[in-house]
Amino acid sequence: LIGRPFDRDLATRLGRPVRLANDANCFVMSEAADGAAAGARVVFGVILGTGVGGGLVIDGTIVVGANAIAGEWGHNPLPWPSDDERPGRRCYCGQHGCIETFLSGPGLAAGFAAARGDTTAGVPTALEIAAAAARGDATALATLERYEDRLARALATVINLVDPDVIVLGGGLSNLTRLYEAVPRRWAAYVFSDAVATRLVQAHHGDSSGVRGAAWLWPAESTAK
Repeated sequence: LIGRPFDRDLATRLGRPVRLANDANCFVMSEAADGAAAGARVVFGVILGTGVGGGLVIDGTIVVGANAIAGEWGHNPLPWPSDDERPGRRCYCGQHGCIETFLSGPGLAAGFAAARGDTTAGVPTALEIAAAAARGDATALATLERYEDRLARALATVINLVDPDVIVLGGGLSNLTRLYEAVPRRWAAYVFSDAVATRLVQAHHGDSSGVRGAAWLWPAESTAK
């Protein structure tokens, strides 16, 4: 597949036009079209899962970019890092301290294990960490608060650059309901504005948004004929 025009090869084999987009772009297209951000002009979509992906839709159109990497915020460095966040863990992309290494599911679990001082115990899920925090586990609570501040810092840079109407969260970590109150409260300190109107919302279509967004690559008017 490397170096091949995959879309054209598929179209030739199938005998019909083919359109391709990455999962984050499909996700945000779905949510901007008829999901949690329906009606908004500028929508940034975030997938918080085993990795950290992103996509941007403006006026109903996916922004791909000259290098086809628009929205890849997860491979920028974590902004405003504290001393104990430098240089950060090595990312698979070859850099250190990428947003993804802090905000992915494995990043959250690694942070909890490090704070607990035991990296040999079983790896908890994000929801297990949240449940432990709700039970009064101080380490779990501190881990979530660090995560919220890091997410706030990372999204503040998106707001400063793109100024979206809505940011939609998807992926497994989007089920942490406390994020939707805590993160906007924290990002105010980092956004270059006296007030922040950007809304942070959970995906309406959940895990189905990716495949729904792939369908939305074909506008309704083009399929109605």
